[in-house]
Amino acid sequence: MSARSRSLSVTAALAAVVLAGCGAGGNGSGGAPATAAGASASSAAIPAVQKDAALAALVPADVAADGKIIVGSDASYAPNEFVDADGTTIIGMDVDLGKAVAQKLGLSAEFQNSAFDGILPGIASKKYELGMSSFTDNADREKQVDMVTYFSAGTKGATLSGNPDGINMDDLCGKTVAAQRGTVQVDDLTARSDTCTKAGKPAINISQFQAQTDVTLALTAKRAQAMLADSPVVDYAVAQTNGMLQALGTAYDTAPYGIAVPKGDGKYAQAVQGAVQALITDGTYKAILDKWSVAGGAITTSKINGAG
Repeated sequence: MSARSRSLSVTAALAAVVLAGCGAGGNGSGGAPATAAGASASSAAIPAVQKDAALAALVPADVAADGKIIVGSDASYAPNEFVDADGTTIIGMDVDLGKAVAQKLGLSAEFQNSAFDGILPGIASKKYELGMSSFTDNADREKQVDMVTYFSAGTKGATLSGNPDGINMDDLCGKTVAAQRGTVQVDDLTARSDTCTKAGKPAINISQFQAQTDVTLALTAKRAQAMLADSPVVDYAVAQTNGMLQALGTAYDTAPYGIAVPKGDGKYAQAVQGAVQALITDGTYKAILDKWSVAGGAITTSKINGAG
């Protein structure tokens, strides 16, 4: 990790949040073991999921043939997807929900750790059969894949506790702000920086990292003055760093997360959407969100290409 120059006390305080593995960006290495809090959450029981034969019949034959769905996920985005204390098992809200979706379709789900920006190309090349990694559903992504919505999240900022640099989310000009490569937060910061320079102010120094764990480390190691990430990720980081971080304001630009499905692949997207909706209806969905303390992002209706 990237905070080796920091003191042992800082490293210990960080362990609860940064020793996780892959979600909206990561290097595919799986990272270090997850937090004790994450491991505790992962032990909660999820209701048994029954196969829906009608939905299962919509799954393409080449996907169903081996009895499992290969899911690309970047497990560095706790609590949505990250690596458990064993250093290899991917856990999190997305993982539990993805497994439940597969079970509803009469299949199992195999999550494979990937760099975030390699997941959608991996779907196009058929390396992955789904992508589930806190993807914000937007029009650009819908050009590459079909998106099945399942959660609502916004962007949120964080800084060191007490906000020693006086960070103002409405004026980040000249500040160093960390974000994960390939995320909507980088797009947001780029647009903000353009506004700064057009007004004759210094640009934002956008510090990009492959893994969200390294984004958080950059902030706590004082190599960045703030970070941007999805709201559940920021809330989790604040809770797990024992007072080292604080959130900046409330979430903004709220949008749905989407499960990435191969574009135009028969009725596959309908099968996945039907499975998500069935889990919402039967209460499994709520149980999973409650388990990971992210019920604030619950939706009531799953859609295909909800941003389009």
